[in-house]
Amino acid sequence: MEVLVHASGQRFTKKLLSTLTGKSPMRLIEKFSFGVGDRFTLQAAAQLAAVMKINEHGFDVVPVWNKSNREHLTIGTEPQSIRDAADAACEKLGYSGFHYVDADHINLSTVDRFLPCSDFFTLDVADAIGSPCSEEEIEAFISANEKLIGTHEIEGIPDAVVITRESMEAAAKQFLKAVLSTAEIYQYIKSKKGDEDFITEVSMDETDSPQTPVELLIILAALAQHNIPLQTVAPKFTGRFNKGVDYVGDVEQFEREFSDDLAVIAFAVKEFGLPENLKLSVHSGSDKFSIYQPIRRCLEKTGAGLHIKTAGTTWLEEIIGLAEAGGDGLELAKDVYAQAYEKRAALCEPYATVIDIDESKLPLPAEVNGWDSAKFVSTVRHIPDDPNFNSSVRQLLHVGYKIAALKGDEYLNMLKKYEEVVSRNVTENLFDRHLKPLFLGEA
Repeated sequence: MEVLVHASGQRFTKKLLSTLTGKSPMRLIEKFSFGVGDRFTLQAAAQLAAVMKINEHGFDVVPVWNKSNREHLTIGTEPQSIRDAADAACEKLGYSGFHYVDADHINLSTVDRFLPCSDFFTLDVADAIGSPCSEEEIEAFISANEKLIGTHEIEGIPDAVVITRESMEAAAKQFLKAVLSTAEIYQYIKSKKGDEDFITEVSMDETDSPQTPVELLIILAALAQHNIPLQTVAPKFTGRFNKGVDYVGDVEQFEREFSDDLAVIAFAVKEFGLPENLKLSVHSGSDKFSIYQPIRRCLEKTGAGLHIKTAGTTWLEEIIGLAEAGGDGLELAKDVYAQAYEKRAALCEPYATVIDIDESKLPLPAEVNGWDSAKFVSTVRHIPDDPNFNSSVRQLLHVGYKIAALKGDEYLNMLKKYEEVVSRNVTENLFDRHLKPLFLGEA
C-alpha cells in the first residue's frame, strides 16, 4: 500500500485516480466531508472533536476547514492561520485521518494568498453565470457534445431526460462562460501547485434559479470537456439557505431536486469520465435541520457521498458560550449585540441575499442588557421550538462577527478565558444538531 506524505507533513494512504488526461495522480477526497468555518481560529479542536465523535459510530467523515477571503479581510487574518489551527487540532486530539483546508469561494483575483496552505479549492464562478460567450464558443461546445442530444434514461429520475439542440444552446448561453472561468482558475492553481494533488469544488449555488437536471448534465459535460477533475459540485437548490437558520422552502421539492442531482452526477461520472467519487456539495448547510433527514434518505438510498459546508454557526456558539459563562463573558456578548444592532444596516448589506431579518423582532439593546445568561442563550441558540428562540437576533449576530473582530484581543482573550464552556458549545452544536441528524437520523 503506497504511503503518501502531504505538504503539511501528514502521512496517509489512499487509492489514486488518474486525472482526465491520465497523466498524473489525483487524490480522492473521502466519501463524506464536513466543512467547518472557524472565523477566529480558536475552535479547530472543538470542531474536530465533533467529527471524531461521529466517526466513532462507524462513519468516515473528514473535516474541511473553510474560511473565505472576505472573512480573512474582515478579521485581518491570513489563510495560513487556518492551516496552522487545523494541523494543531489534529495533533492535539491524536487524529490520524486526513483533513483539508478549503480556499473558500475563490477566483483569480483572490486565489494567490491561499495557494501555499490550501488543498481544497472552491471555485466560485457564480458571477459568470449568464455572461455571454461568443457564437463560435457555443457552436464548438455543441459540436463536441452532440451525443448528448436525444433522450436519456437516467436511473433514479422517473421521467426521461430530453436534451434538444435548443436546450443545449440555451444552457451554453447561461453556463458556458462560468465553465470557461472555472477552467481558467483550475489551470492557474494547477500551474502554481505543480504536481501536488488538491481537491476541486465548483460552486454554482449563488445564483437566482436552481439548475434543472438537463442544465446540470450539460454543465458537467462542459466541465469534463475542459479537463476539470471536480470532486464536488455545489448547484443551486430551490428555497432559501439563509445564514445560521433553518431551510426556508418546500422540503419535498428540495428532496426531489437533491435526488435528481445525485442521479445526474452518477450518470455523468460514467458518461464523461469524471472522478468516480464526484459528489454533491450543500453550501450554507449549517442549521438546515429540516432537510437533513431528506438528505440522509437520499444518501442511504443511493450510496452517494456528500460534502456539506457550515460556517458562521461556530462563531455563534462562541457568543453563546460567552453568554452561558456569565459575568464578563455575558457582558461582552451583550455589547456585541448592542453594536451589531446600531450598525445593522452596514453589517447586513453584504449578506442581503442570505438573511431575512425582521427588524420589528429585534429587541433594543437596553432590553437585552437586562437579560440574564439563560435568556440570552435561549434567544440565540438554534432550538426552533424554544419559545425564546429569535431567528432575527441569531441572524444579526451571525453577520455581526465584524464587531468581535474589531475588539481584537479583548474578544480573543475572553474566548481563551472561557475556553471550556465555549468549546463544549461548539462540539455539542456540530455533533448533536448537525452530524447526528445527517448520519444517524437522530435529532
